[in-house]
Amino acid sequence: MSVLTAATDQSFCAPLPVLGKDVTVPLVTGGEVTYAALDYAASAPALQRVWDDVAAYAPYYGSVHRGAGYLSQLSTDLFESSRVTVAEFLGCRDDDQVVFTRSTTDSLNLLAAALPADCQVFVFETEHHASLLPWRDARVTYLNAPRTPDQAVETLERALAGRDPYGPALVCVTGASNVTGELWPVKELAAAAHAHGARIVLDAAQLAPHHPVDIAELDVDWVAFSGHKLYAPFGSGVLAGRSDWLTAAEPYLAGGGASRQVARRADGGVDVEWHTTAARHEAGSPNVIGVYSIASACKALTEAGFDSLVAREQRLVAEVRAGLAEVPEVKVLSLFGDDAPRVGVISFVVAGWNSSHFAAALSAEYGIGVRDGLFCAHPLVRTLLGSDPQDVGECGAPEAEPGEKSLNAIRISFGAGTPDEHVERFLRAVKELVSEGAQWKYRTEDGRCVPDRGTATQV
Repeated sequence: MSVLTAATDQSFCAPLPVLGKDVTVPLVTGGEVTYAALDYAASAPALQRVWDDVAAYAPYYGSVHRGAGYLSQLSTDLFESSRVTVAEFLGCRDDDQVVFTRSTTDSLNLLAAALPADCQVFVFETEHHASLLPWRDARVTYLNAPRTPDQAVETLERALAGRDPYGPALVCVTGASNVTGELWPVKELAAAAHAHGARIVLDAAQLAPHHPVDIAELDVDWVAFSGHKLYAPFGSGVLAGRSDWLTAAEPYLAGGGASRQVARRADGGVDVEWHTTAARHEAGSPNVIGVYSIASACKALTEAGFDSLVAREQRLVAEVRAGLAEVPEVKVLSLFGDDAPRVGVISFVVAGWNSSHFAAALSAEYGIGVRDGLFCAHPLVRTLLGSDPQDVGECGAPEAEPGEKSLNAIRISFGAGTPDEHVERFLRAVKELVSEGAQWKYRTEDGRCVPDRGTATQV
């Protein structure tokens, strides 16, 4: 069975220029070092190209759609041309809509609000909370974590076969896990959904920055992603796909921009005619700069060439996995196994270490930024750690002192702007911390593990 796979082109490219690549940070042990940003899965640094494009437009900023002035017309053209750019980037079909939102979370909540009455939703427990939680007004079936791509398809097919065949249904699935980085069999899941009369939405928050996403080729009904993970961190997102459910639904927000006409009735009320285009769900003054930054990032990634970007990232993935495999105390988390294709997202735990303590030491002593916690995917991380997936947890660090066992993990994530040196420093730091221990004392403060600067005493 096929899954989304990495390109085989071996023409590795240089890292794309990003903001912050020369930022230095202080080390608790003394001195400074260039910051190694290895938390791309949370928010990727902005591409220099995106920043330059936004800076060039900023003096011409204006309100869109309803202004007669030159700057307003220019901004309107920029806003709508950005919609076309995003549609091309995603391989949208002729009748698809591109709706601009605030984030992936906002996009999926918009779709949830547009579900037809009595819709059934099927979602794996492995999803990020942005995909797991929005379906509060629907009948939701949560599917257990599969251990192979084939099992994912089989699990979905069994669940869909038992549903009411006459009502609307939606499947929500990630393209790449924000915990393990593993690629999901999206095309096969879409085929299974459609064979049983269901629709499917793809959470591409972790996929789109690392891999081409083509709505038509994957045959998904909708795609959602965030700009701040696509090297355009300006608070905008995208929901792209079929228009019928969106057009039939009440506007996500009521207000100017979503309405075409508003008139008073004789009884004192108002009659409203809503837009039937994407504007129906874009009420208020839109984030023109955020939208333009997404379009700029789409162009930059396309022009750089995904084949080369993917090939380079796969080399870094292989180096990180090989380096971690040399440390017996390290356990890498995985659903589908070592051979599963994946993007640059890797989570792990270290025997004998509280994960928050380990991440704090990476930052304070090596200038390396990673993430620790449950990554807003609590059921999945609990399952991968072998604990009860129903256990309560927090996105941040639990209240555990350094050295105590913690039911959370450490995540390294990287992408198009990551220099080789950052990966090399990370692997060196992991090996040194495991073999030699931390050089500094740490304590828990407000739920975070931090250097104990009060005593300023090395271990």
